[in-house]
Amino acid sequence: MLDVYRSFGGSAEQKEKNVYCLNLGNIKDPRVPAEAAKKIRASILFAGPLLARTGKAILPPPGGDVIGRRRLDTHFLALTELGAEVSLNDEFTFSAKKLTGADIFLDEASVTATENAVMAAVLAEGTTILTNAASEPHVQDLCRMLVSMGAKIQGIGSNILTISGVKKLRSCDYTIGADYMEVGSLIGLAAATRADLEITGPTPAELRPAKMAFGKLGITWEHESNVLCVSKKQAMKVNQDLGGMIPKIDDAPWPGFPPDLTSIIIVVATQVTGTVLVHEKMFESRMFFVDKLIGMGARIVLCDPHRAVISGPARLAGSELTSPDVRAGMAMVIAALSAEGKSVIRNVYQIERGYENLVNRLSSLGAKIERLD
Repeated sequence: MLDVYRSFGGSAEQKEKNVYCLNLGNIKDPRVPAEAAKKIRASILFAGPLLARTGKAILPPPGGDVIGRRRLDTHFLALTELGAEVSLNDEFTFSAKKLTGADIFLDEASVTATENAVMAAVLAEGTTILTNAASEPHVQDLCRMLVSMGAKIQGIGSNILTISGVKKLRSCDYTIGADYMEVGSLIGLAAATRADLEITGPTPAELRPAKMAFGKLGITWEHESNVLCVSKKQAMKVNQDLGGMIPKIDDAPWPGFPPDLTSIIIVVATQVTGTVLVHEKMFESRMFFVDKLIGMGARIVLCDPHRAVISGPARLAGSELTSPDVRAGMAMVIAALSAEGKSVIRNVYQIERGYENLVNRLSSLGAKIERLD
């Protein structure tokens, strides 16, 4: 993302660890470089702000995780409602002489489409009402940062955002919130490997959907002051539904169980006593990594592209693996650390996009892991 940003002439000075100072003057060419766009789906997020600042945005089709068809229609719907014209050929071209506020109903609660619409609408003329907006914590974070820059946004945290356009934004100093998907992954790692783990700085309210899902597997945690504590003394036993029925864990837009933790909870379920059904509703290829877990010894029945039945506990054996996406890749890391013997995981850049400095952090916890060029 910083490479794309710098291609517009912006400076990104790292002041200290995890602190960047960004400064961008006039944009001469509002074109996202093709090579960078192929590597990360979030490159589509430059469409809204480029359109708002320059009246034009040119983007190649974005790359990223291989988890099935990922529509961009909602982005085009939102931006055209604000007054943009869209041309779809080998690359996407957005243009507008003026953006005007509109009453927009998104056809799906897409996180990135909501973010693009918000970033364009804050500088549009008039009022925008965005209904069926995504409300995930990172969407709320973006909205709060924009407010600190002078934007006028009401309804943050809900599915209806009311945005009153302003003429310009000012600079700000902003601290990004904790990544609840990274925290959830580390909780899964601790549970699957039977380890005590302390995580500093998570937001308890953002983990409530995950706590309900992990609770079905007999896994819980405590939160004291600013530290989340996972104990190695977990029940690790599936809690059956009323009448002895097999429980179901299914994902949903916020505030449902996060889709990005589906891969994590599947591998954790292989180490828990009992049977559980995991239903992934949102991406038709996200579960296709489970054949690798089955090859390691997991007892999983893939019913269809969206549903898997997992019975545990299973003894896993080390294997040769390839990461198809960031979350399945982290699930493979957890499986490898839970398995007997050595595993090799390839395509690790996919994992490292979501988990900074992962090898060193896991090594500090006692994991036997190294990164090979």
